[in-house]
Amino acid sequence: MKFRKTEALKGEVTIPGDKSISHRAVMLGAISRGTTRITNFLRGADCLSTIACFRKMGISIEEFPEEILVHGNGLHGLHAPTDILDVGNSGTTARLISGILAGQSFESTLTGDASICRRPMKRIITPLSMMGADVKSLRENGCAPLAIRGSRLQGIHYESPVASAQVKSCVLLAGLYADKETSVTEPYISRDHSERMLASFGADIKTENCTVTIQPEPKLTGQDVAVPGDISSAAYFIAAALLVPGSELLIKNVGINPTRDGILGVCRRMGADIAILNKREHGREPVADLLVRHSALKGTVIEGAEIPTLIDELPVLAVLAAFAEGRTVIRDAQELKVKESNRLDILVHHLSAMGADVTGTEDGMIIRGGRPLHGAVLESHLDHRIAMSFAVAGIAAKGETEILQADCVDISYPGFYRDLLER
Repeated sequence: MKFRKTEALKGEVTIPGDKSISHRAVMLGAISRGTTRITNFLRGADCLSTIACFRKMGISIEEFPEEILVHGNGLHGLHAPTDILDVGNSGTTARLISGILAGQSFESTLTGDASICRRPMKRIITPLSMMGADVKSLRENGCAPLAIRGSRLQGIHYESPVASAQVKSCVLLAGLYADKETSVTEPYISRDHSERMLASFGADIKTENCTVTIQPEPKLTGQDVAVPGDISSAAYFIAAALLVPGSELLIKNVGINPTRDGILGVCRRMGADIAILNKREHGREPVADLLVRHSALKGTVIEGAEIPTLIDELPVLAVLAAFAEGRTVIRDAQELKVKESNRLDILVHHLSAMGADVTGTEDGMIIRGGRPLHGAVLESHLDHRIAMSFAVAGIAAKGETEILQADCVDISYPGFYRDLLER
């Protein structure tokens, strides 16, 4: 896929549904009683992997153009899967579904593509094992494929060494099947979509500071879930409108959950003109429209507690920093090394290839912005966020930028290139 410097982005765009919320709506719908109706479901490859896994465990899921209907069988209504559970490229599916599988009365095997089979699963194997689950890495390397023998679980208080919504959610979902309450404490608060949705389905769940506690054996009931637009997908349009002179873009129906909206605060620190309009709630999730205008940006520091609120947006923030005046420092972002690719190393390499002055560090990078960027031929490394971030760089840089294996964006945003280039 090739990109050249573009003219001003105008008009409005409605982005697809939130990936994190779409996953969770299917999972909780499957283990609830009754039907869960999901609108604005993200029909990307990752979320479709979640649907496929639950169908293999006996859950009837109907797909219509305007909605997804999940006919749940209750907390203990899953059946032994008819085949190996293949999560594709979805780390969210792999880690969250493991928490559910750990409390079942059957055995299952979970695998995924080559990327998933390199991503660290010890971070969920450890707490699940503490709860009494039998979870084994079949290659004995702490990664998928995983063999999970369901068992009666014990409630624990888990001190997570990382602020990870996937780890937290895995333990909370396992806690539904435990013999007493289960708590997770994080060093910082990670995204809280699981807590909000569990409460809406009927779970007894409470949050105090960085600790979440859930009670076992709730009566979960199917719900109507209106999925807001994904702020991680909106991030590319925010960045594009900020970078391309003359742009004024309205991005509609964006989830602005405070555990996810860190990009808005960082962009404003950098001098971005972003107005939040029409604030409202869909279910328990806050939603708004974002009006973004081209802005002169300056460098900033991104670190600490705000990192979990923008972990998926860091690649495109690094692109913004390369165009901004002054120095940007990104710290505490070592989690980017274990995403779909080693995003830290790739960002340093790709930005350098386009002419940016960037130095990698152990947990982030230092970007000395303001140098003119030029086109380059760049590998996506089959990482959707790398591909989308450098598509944005490509429409703001001089010359032609080519992204190889660019169709990996279908994981989270089918139609992304069309929406970006037709503004």
